[in-house]
Amino acid sequence: MVLTALAVVRMRSLFAVVMLSGIFTLLSALLFVTMDAVDVAFTEAAVGAGITTVLMLGTLALTSRHERPTARSPLIPLFVVFVTGAALIYGTMDMPNFGDPTAPAQTHVGADYIARTPEEIDLPNMVTAVLASYRGYDTLGEVAVVFTAGIGVLLLISGLRRRRRKDEDNEGSA
Repeated sequence: MVLTALAVVRMRSLFAVVMLSGIFTLLSALLFVTMDAVDVAFTEAAVGAGITTVLMLGTLALTSRHERPTARSPLIPLFVVFVTGAALIYGTMDMPNFGDPTAPAQTHVGADYIARTPEEIDLPNMVTAVLASYRGYDTLGEVAVVFTAGIGVLLLISGLRRRRRKDEDNEGSA
């Protein structure tokens, strides 16, 4: 993932950047699968690698294919990135280790879901029960994101068609 991110930063061809970004999100989805978060991996693959890549390709069809060189110094954005990264790392210092059986999610929330699910929801699959009921608003939010991205793709495609028709009409009248 780090090599892909570095390649994205170094590229000047926007098409290559879009393709590498799609690869990066697929690698992220694989990381989520490795961490047994298959629902998050599926969403990352669908939204990140699928819909976002299509949106970016649609945007490229409406804009330039190469990045224009900038006259500004990259030091301030680089400083902001390092400060943000340091704050994120500092914020995760007191988190429990991955898979720690004494973590609050394992001792409180997980045990509560296991105890209450058969009575309250009566579904044999615990993951489905949690996603469909306890995390219903979160799942609804994910569906809203996918729906919004799909509408964005349709708007981009319709704008591209109108632009091409207008260009063809201008060429025909010239």
